[in-house]
Amino acid sequence: MHTHDAGLSRRGFLGAISLPAPAIALAGHAPLAVPTRHARSLLNELAAHAGAFTPDDLARDEDFWTQIARAYTIDRSIVNLNNGGVSPSSAYVQDAMKRALDETNRMPPPYELWQVAPKKREAIRERLAREWDVDAEELAITRNASEGLQALQFGIDLKPGDEVLTTYHDYPRMLNTFRQRGRREGIVLRQFDIPTPCEDDDEIVRRFADNITDRTRMILISHMVFLTGQVLPVAKVGALGRERGIPVIVDGAHAFAHVPFTLGELGCDYYATSLHKWLGAPHGTGLLYVNRDKIEGVWSLMASDQTQASDIRKFEEIGTHPAANFLAIAEALTMHQAIGDERKLARLVYLRDRWAHRLAGMDRVTLRTSLKPGFAGGIATVDIEGVEPGAVASHLWNEHRIFAVAIKDVSDENVRRSGVVGLRVSPNVYTTLEEIDRFADAMERIIKRGLPA
Repeated sequence: MHTHDAGLSRRGFLGAISLPAPAIALAGHAPLAVPTRHARSLLNELAAHAGAFTPDDLARDEDFWTQIARAYTIDRSIVNLNNGGVSPSSAYVQDAMKRALDETNRMPPPYELWQVAPKKREAIRERLAREWDVDAEELAITRNASEGLQALQFGIDLKPGDEVLTTYHDYPRMLNTFRQRGRREGIVLRQFDIPTPCEDDDEIVRRFADNITDRTRMILISHMVFLTGQVLPVAKVGALGRERGIPVIVDGAHAFAHVPFTLGELGCDYYATSLHKWLGAPHGTGLLYVNRDKIEGVWSLMASDQTQASDIRKFEEIGTHPAANFLAIAEALTMHQAIGDERKLARLVYLRDRWAHRLAGMDRVTLRTSLKPGFAGGIATVDIEGVEPGAVASHLWNEHRIFAVAIKDVSDENVRRSGVVGLRVSPNVYTTLEEIDRFADAMERIIKRGLPA
């Protein structure tokens, strides 16, 4: 490794080291072949160097982010601006998963899956708990946010006539979970609207408070709204729930490893997220947090032994499943830590602002997402008056190989009632300025000229 020198510039330092890009090279850069086993030391050196600069300064340093981008094996003929759906994993994570899968098949699978892998899983649980400031005995490793949320939604006892409170901006699968409980058990789903965008946390809390009735037995709130990227005041709503004796479930699918926070500081009792979004862990990995004092009061989604009543691992009782996906979470966490959560957010916001500020001043353009600090991260939704979002998304893909997701009126009631329409745009740490500018150029042409007939 290279020794740091007080006079070493960012360009000089970053030019002296490199991250692997086994299958792809950025424009103007030859592919590199640094063995993946060096990933941790290289990333740590990057992080140590980056620590000399503020997050906002580093967000604009293309030398630094070019090196980060080289850790990914993505197809650069496509501009992926739907990282809010599922993000690609870095080469480090992919290689770690492949090694773990190979090991499972090299050893007798029952021995590897039931004797060796569980011990490794415990080390990952400890690392995740340390990073997000909770007790490891409060974290279950799941397959996605939906699994963790449904463990809570189905696992907390409710009676016919009990009300569940949430907004029209929450994720359809989670709303359907409550609707199914309604059909089966007679519980009542109660929803309300929130402003889009909203730049007043107290207004959000007031609307939750105003919609609580004497029948409210559960609250669901998104930490970051999937429609717009709006960050909601979950700590304040959680405090409201505790004051009223109402459990508050937090859907953290888009916020976790995206905006800086710890579960400890949020003070919530229940939180579920996906790790294959902004942490960049293997697809099919998630995390469920349940306050230690609350675990026994939640039934596991799949049956567990009575002796596990107060054990967080009861939420991991899903039968035989690949261990490789979960074991490779460790490499994703290492990369996240090396980049740093504040630096990561600053870069995502910088990429968002590069296109959003450019389009926001144009006629017929409405941003559904606040650009003020603290109210959103890298996700933003933009609407062009008179142009259907699905048609915009199709045009971008068919003509420019730009992949983004349309938010539009559909048959689902909550999307209709939210009033949110537009194109949701979510870059990631590997996204280049050239890719952002290609997107903005294409959008400007649509705004000025409309879509081709």
